[in-house]
Amino acid sequence: MRIPPLTEQQMTPDQKALSERISGKRGGTRGPFLVWLRSPGLCDRVEALGAYVRFETTLPLKYRELGLIMAARHWDAQYSWNAHAKKTIDAGIPAAAVEAIAERREPVFDDEQDAVFYRFCKELLETHFVSDETFAEALAVFGEEQLVDVVGVLGNSSMLAMCLNAFAVPLKEGDEPPFKDLASATG
Repeated sequence: MRIPPLTEQQMTPDQKALSERISGKRGGTRGPFLVWLRSPGLCDRVEALGAYVRFETTLPLKYRELGLIMAARHWDAQYSWNAHAKKTIDAGIPAAAVEAIAERREPVFDDEQDAVFYRFCKELLETHFVSDETFAEALAVFGEEQLVDVVGVLGNSSMLAMCLNAFAVPLKEGDEPPFKDLASATG
């Protein structure tokens, strides 16, 4: 990691309180939070946004997880991928689709709703826009609130990935790099 994690002795009272809150919700202060703690104001807000898009949105779990791994692969954030690929499968996205995304192949979905979600996210991540046709399909399937939350998931996950990559946050001990084309990269 390009900056060392703060020790408890180095933390301000605000940083300690944030670390305790993060650990209580997420089972530990690790990954990008080790970086974000350097800026308590940002960390506080990022943690709140992350908690919303991960745990509180009305978007079904499988789509929260699929959006997260799509952003992770888009940004080549291996730490995030490793933390969420299995969760995505466990939430109901086919393993073959997750594998295809990891390998930058087009996944095949049996569920048309999954395919609509994927197309919306892919267009936004890759072209920075969403076609009128894809937008209309996604709006019909997910409604306004959930579609806004899809963008929130992608935005939060992209910020997370950029943090991991910029600060070279290493993979968790025992994790292997998941992307064959990036075997030497961290994040």
